[in-house]
Amino acid sequence: MNGLPGGFYAAGSSYGKEDDMNYFFASDIHGSAYWCEKMLAAYRESGAERLILLGDILYHGPRNDLPKGYAPKEVIAMLNPLADEIVCVRGNCEAEVDQMVLAFPCMADYALLHLNGLDFFATHGHLFNTLEDGRNLPPLKNGDILIHGHTHLPVAERFTVSAAGENGTAGKAAADKGAKQIFWLNPGSVSIPKGGNKNSFGLLSGKHFSIRDFDGSTMKEIELIV
Repeated sequence: MNGLPGGFYAAGSSYGKEDDMNYFFASDIHGSAYWCEKMLAAYRESGAERLILLGDILYHGPRNDLPKGYAPKEVIAMLNPLADEIVCVRGNCEAEVDQMVLAFPCMADYALLHLNGLDFFATHGHLFNTLEDGRNLPPLKNGDILIHGHTHLPVAERFTVSAAGENGTAGKAAADKGAKQIFWLNPGSVSIPKGGNKNSFGLLSGKHFSIRDFDGSTMKEIELIV
């Protein structure tokens, strides 16, 4: 992935685990201690191997109302003891001061993750995403998974990148010659859901990805198999 700033790679195989582990994805906590506590309770209950945070951890952002229980210092105190379990990417609300107070790296624009035999491009969503014209898609292979937050809207879909997609044309039309099947995931927002959705997180179990609310209900799900 030459030319993409700030990336790093974390491979499930490097942890010495099998391909049926659980991984917990969450985004857009925005400084809510109330919802961070609920998120961590769900994370512990899931038995997940890693907590993967997709940015916008501490600051609520000038476009958002304050979330319930807004207390960034309390969020810091809850997350830092789990530093060795967290993989995190930078959101549009992260700044250098956030890295000064967090005990885990949080300033990379993306992470390449190999989990359960699947390849994920994990990012916040303000730099790389699935705009209809495809200009902000990162380079992806057939069967790769783009997961991001930022929109506060849960998504679990597959879509087709046409052969011309290398030059920036993406869509959900039927595959043409040379087209690639890509998965698009968004766990929604932990603290400030939009579009009438509930507060949510994502869970990868084997090759099954589900988006769940904090009452335990499944909102969306998809099998990540081409």
